[in-house]
Amino acid sequence: MNHRTQVGIVGAGPAGLMLSHLLHLAGIESVVLEARSRRYVEERVRAGLLEQGTVNLLKETGVGERLTRLGLTHHGLELRFGGRGHRIDLSGLTGGSTVTIYAQHEVVKDLIAARLGAGGQIVFEADDVSVHDFDGPTPKIRYRKDGDASELSCDFIAGCDGFHGVCRPAIPSGVLTMYDRIYPFAWLGILAEARPSSDELIYAYHERGFALHSMRSPTITRLYLQCAPDENLGQWPDERIWDELELRLAADKGWKLNRGAVIQKGITEMRSFVVEPMQTGTLFLAGDAAHIVPPTGAKGLNLAIADVRVLARALTDYYRSSNRELLTKYSGICLRRVWKVQRFSWWMTSMLHRFTGENAFDQRRQLAELDYVTTSRAAAQTLAENYVGLPIE
Repeated sequence: MNHRTQVGIVGAGPAGLMLSHLLHLAGIESVVLEARSRRYVEERVRAGLLEQGTVNLLKETGVGERLTRLGLTHHGLELRFGGRGHRIDLSGLTGGSTVTIYAQHEVVKDLIAARLGAGGQIVFEADDVSVHDFDGPTPKIRYRKDGDASELSCDFIAGCDGFHGVCRPAIPSGVLTMYDRIYPFAWLGILAEARPSSDELIYAYHERGFALHSMRSPTITRLYLQCAPDENLGQWPDERIWDELELRLAADKGWKLNRGAVIQKGITEMRSFVVEPMQTGTLFLAGDAAHIVPPTGAKGLNLAIADVRVLARALTDYYRSSNRELLTKYSGICLRRVWKVQRFSWWMTSMLHRFTGENAFDQRRQLAELDYVTTSRAAAQTLAENYVGLPIE
């Protein structure tokens, strides 16, 4: 079966779905191809913190009703070290900007509902997806659906299929330059049926390692512990995890960690990755297909949304006036922001985690950094501006 659209999108994650939604609002046709089932992508638990710009975009484009009703808006965060908490006033330092807790799979649900409600085409469980001829004017995406071979002809291909997707590896050797950094630790994360122990996120530096207190709802808590990359989950029964969290998150003034039933447990690897350029011919990479950030700064989903905002604007300009200027500048515009976000994510990670082989000097330096960030308005403002989200060019 051969069919045609204007933009072929590989991947039904936040990047691919948001791009399809934005193109639809501009009157541009697209087809989204996704290897997994609809149920899988709607239940796949990922990041849960949205920058101010992401929240604004979702609301402005008509997919923010559930976000407005269910999202948890945060005006600050806490850095905890030496047994004491220090609040960073995000709103006060950024002219009123906030962050919102709203799980990634909920964003995906909202975007899928919007696309299907508007008659959009999403092909779930598309097998053997491959991209072809993107070095010319008539790129194609081939796939199988229910055993039948199909070919989708289009003007452009958007590779929004994640770090392990098919689009980036399809680019010929020598075209891309890859920048990679693997961190010598990971996060052991749990989702628990417990009322959050704080109204805002807590980032804790401790001699035993980093810990993070977050939440998914007023009754569900999300917590993380720094651990070894090859950590054996079997060695971490629930009680041991709670005890370790209690130690690392301990604070004065009678703060208490609320415990509950653990409903999910897993290990999250830590890496930084960027590919340059993010485009070749008529193939454009976005989101995790082009870059990965350590989760410390909560930037992965937000960076993907920023990419497709730029790409949607560039495609809109092209279809309205045959102007390719923004298309040719897509990679440069995105990478300028990507590297700033990489810098911030690396900085947060290096400030809060214990590194293998570090000495007393390194530990004292980290504590001095935390002391400076929590006592200097200029330093706190730098953190706040990056945390709520840098502007999109």
